[in-house]
Amino acid sequence: MDGVDRTVAVPDRPDQVERLEGELRDGLERLLGYLRQDTGSLDLEQLERELWKWVAQVYRLSVALFLAVRHRQLDLGGYLAAGWRVKVAFARRTIKTLGGPVTFGRAYLRRGRGHGWFPLDAALGLSQDGFSWRVIDAVTRLATRVSYQAVRDIVGGLWGWSPSAEAIEGLVIGLGRSAAAFLATQGQLAGDGEVLVIEVDGKAAPFATEAELAARRRKRTRAGCPCGRAGCRRHRRRSRRAGRVRKRNTRGHNSKNGRSATLVVMYTLARGPDGRLHGPINKKVWAQFGARRAALEWARLQATRRGFGPDTTRLVQIVVDGERCLRQQLADLFANATFTLDLRHAQERLWKAGRQFHAEASAALEAWVQPLQTLLVAGRIGELLERLRAIQAAVASRGPGTKAKRDVLAEQIRYIEERQDMMQYGRYRRDDLVLATGVVEGACRHVLGERLDAAGMRWTLAGAEAVLQLRCLERNGDWNAFLGWVIRGSTTRMRQHTPVQIRRRSPAHDPPPQHHQQAA
Repeated sequence: MDGVDRTVAVPDRPDQVERLEGELRDGLERLLGYLRQDTGSLDLEQLERELWKWVAQVYRLSVALFLAVRHRQLDLGGYLAAGWRVKVAFARRTIKTLGGPVTFGRAYLRRGRGHGWFPLDAALGLSQDGFSWRVIDAVTRLATRVSYQAVRDIVGGLWGWSPSAEAIEGLVIGLGRSAAAFLATQGQLAGDGEVLVIEVDGKAAPFATEAELAARRRKRTRAGCPCGRAGCRRHRRRSRRAGRVRKRNTRGHNSKNGRSATLVVMYTLARGPDGRLHGPINKKVWAQFGARRAALEWARLQATRRGFGPDTTRLVQIVVDGERCLRQQLADLFANATFTLDLRHAQERLWKAGRQFHAEASAALEAWVQPLQTLLVAGRIGELLERLRAIQAAVASRGPGTKAKRDVLAEQIRYIEERQDMMQYGRYRRDDLVLATGVVEGACRHVLGERLDAAGMRWTLAGAEAVLQLRCLERNGDWNAFLGWVIRGSTTRMRQHTPVQIRRRSPAHDPPPQHHQQAA
């Protein structure tokens, strides 16, 4: 668009406040002049596209003026008295804001032969990443919902520019390193109920193999199509594929290369005037890859933080599937909890046994399962086991299919016998407790599945862990508090002459600095 300056002039001297004020006033006047002119040929959509270019220019000029004013107001006397000296009076830097890049200057101080620092950067909390915090906030939060490339496309369409997909990934990994430390600083939640419910489940995400990672890192060539037509890709790699023999996967082959994450959902229920439990209240979800024990210990710490310590006399209900190892690990951490086997898992055991006698989806199968299911839901587990043993005894010792019937019935009987204490569904229903793991299974689909288990995705541990944990914070409603905590901690470190960079490639977690605890 004619008349729009898409860059902010680089100041030649530190004191440029008056010049920038004049440019800002001129920019506003030109914007008003544009709006006053005859725009009859434009519709609203076209106007908004053009208007953003003017607004972005004013935005950049405003940021440049703000930085110039702060540079003028910065008092270096205390630093000079402490032995610092001005190495560079006006070191230039460009930072990318919502409106685009802004170049400014600031003093660079150094003491002795050590590393120097920029007092203005520390005062404003500007990290070494080259992006404003609003840009970091927007792209990383959006990256918890869509792919990095989609973030770039969306942001580029809205702002007219965007960080690269690689930069967005680095910012996400860097912020994700602080997610667990942030949760450790949180206090007790207000308004919790008297019953704590914990649901635990797992779900796998597809991870890249070493061969896939090597292919990603390999230098790419862009050979054109033999037809010479621009943009034609159909035959570009046919010659390379012709001599390649691809091994056909066998049945049951796991091409997903999945790695399981443990998801924990925690919330409370409050007893209402009607005598029933209502909620969920203060529902929080947390998930992480790696050792499951770490996620369970997070649940233990969070339960204690919410007033349900190891020695609490209040009710803690833990709802899980039938995995014995998971039950044992939780029992070590929650010795006095009430453990509940997900009712749907128990019901499926009955249907699995019934399918040995009747066809799938038949009326006969439903009639066979229904009386057994009635006993299960009522919590009459002893009677249920007697019925199953009687059915098992009635199966002939010889004949076609009889061995499979006996084996499947024996499997289900053994499964129920080992979990009778977790299947008191009659009592759970009378006390209005939770019977199934529907909340955590929904979290598996929504928190992990929608973002990390889409078609064609292949993750590294660093990227998957960061996205998953940031997605938990965003879905829990803790994003703004988390980002504010990171900004305060980063600013404090910079004021202690420590450089700060958010972007990372490593999945390792940084130890929480001491000032983080104070800032929270």
